[in-house]
Parts: sequence; structure tokens; C-alpha cells
Amino acid sequence: MAGSELTNIRSPRVKAARRLTKRAFRDRDRAFLAEGPQAVREALTLDGVTVELFATAEAETRHADIVGAAAAAGVPVFRVSGEVMAELAQTVTPQGLMAVCRFVHVPLSEAVPPTARLVALLAHVRDPGNAGTVLRTADAAGADAVVFTDASVDPYNGKCVRASAGSLFHLPVATGTPVAQAVRQVRDAGLRILAADGTGKATLDDVDLGAPTAWLFGNEAWGLPPELLELADEVVRVPIYGRAESLNLATAAAVCLYASARAQRQTLHHVEDPSTPAV
Repeated sequence: MAGSELTNIRSPRVKAARRLTKRAFRDRDRAFLAEGPQAVREALTLDGVTVELFATAEAETRHADIVGAAAAAGVPVFRVSGEVMAELAQTVTPQGLMAVCRFVHVPLSEAVPPTARLVALLAHVRDPGNAGTVLRTADAAGADAVVFTDASVDPYNGKCVRASAGSLFHLPVATGTPVAQAVRQVRDAGLRILAADGTGKATLDDVDLGAPTAWLFGNEAWGLPPELLELADEVVRVPIYGRAESLNLATAAAVCLYASARAQRQTLHHVEDPSTPAV
């Protein structure tokens, strides 16, 4: 630990970190907060991303491996009081670890190269919890990248970072590109664009999902407007077999991404071993 325990919520170091809860300061400093052991652990796997770490005495003991890894990587570690951690945290019950991290997003052309096979495109997704969950799901499904277009939530929003459960640090994330431009670039990289929307005539059961695909997901409340649906190669809906009216964004994204991931893995397996019959 560097120095004595920080107990003053008005200290310059604490104030500098706290202001990263606001997007304007995140954009200016090109830094954000990663809260909790899972996020901090994953941030530390990337060289040069973690700027500094704040830890309570209890968390220092409970998560000695994480604190030790930070110190070994040359990351300044500061012990803070519970009051200071509560000031920094954006959760009701802080877990005692908070890292200041550098932005990790990359240009769209780098996030989606011609070798990409599965991408999630977020268009006008405003809820940070949903966006973070889609990011986590895309990571779990083996997607190559997630694209936050310019009208979507900031991926560095605290709730989004927490909902991603560390996946923000696992796969390429691109931000800030207008939807139409993002669609063009992703299509130019060789992926077809499938819009996930309840208005689609085709369902997941009707579409060949084995080809390289970018799924376009819309706003939680109103989905994808007509002008964005027109950008897609096909509009696809998740079939509802029961009586539910619809699925929420994160659930629909999980179904679509996993359907593509499964089909692509089967296609790849069949190419590598042509004697294996396709399922």
C-alpha cells in the first residue's frame, strides 16, 4: 500500500476518481471506474490499462491476490476508508475494490477485421444494464466484437461496466460510429447484417446462421425504426412459442448470438471434417 489510509472524501485523489462517474470527465480524462473484484481482476490482465487501485482494509485481506497482482504490475494501490469507498462506489453495498482504468475501445476497423464471424451492433441501446449484459453475452458466445454506435449508452458507464462482469476487458469494443456507417463498415468486412426485431417475417428457425453475421439490436422500448431495418440484409424475429408478448433486449440478444455461435461452430466443424453430417 502507498502511504496511509485515505479517509477524506474531499482529497484531490478521491475527487479526481469520483468525477469519473460523469461521462464528460470520463471522455476528457479517457478513463473510467471499474468496481468490484471481477472487473478489477480482468482489468489487470491487460497491460497498462489499470492506472490505480483503491481498496479497503477488508478487501485488501479478502482479495489479497488481486491487490498483490496490482502491486506486482506497478499499479499504485491506495488503502481507503469505508466512507471513501462509499463515495467512489456506485452500488449500495460496495465490494471494497475500485480501479481507475484507461479506455480500452478500439477503432471499428480494428474491432471488426475481415476474419470476424460474429459481431453485436448496438443501435440506440440506452439502458446501461442491458448493454453490459449484451456485452457479457457476446463474450460468452465467442463473438469477435461489440459495437456501441454513437446513439447508444457509454460502455464506460458504471452500471454497464458492472453488468459486463469483466467482459469489457475480454473482446474488442468499438464506440461512437453512426449506425449507418457502422453497418457499411461491418458489411465491407464480409459480414451480413441481421436485424433482430419482432416485426421480422423470418424467424431464427428459417435463417441459415452459419455465415459470418453481425446482429443489429435496437432500443429497449421501441426496437429498430424503419430506416435502420432497411439497413439490414434481413429482419429476423425470435419465435415465441408460449404466451409471452415479447423478450427483453438482453434475452433476445442472448438467443440470437448463441443461435449464430452454435450454427457457425457446426459449419466450421463440418468444413474441417466433411464426413460429419450437418445437424
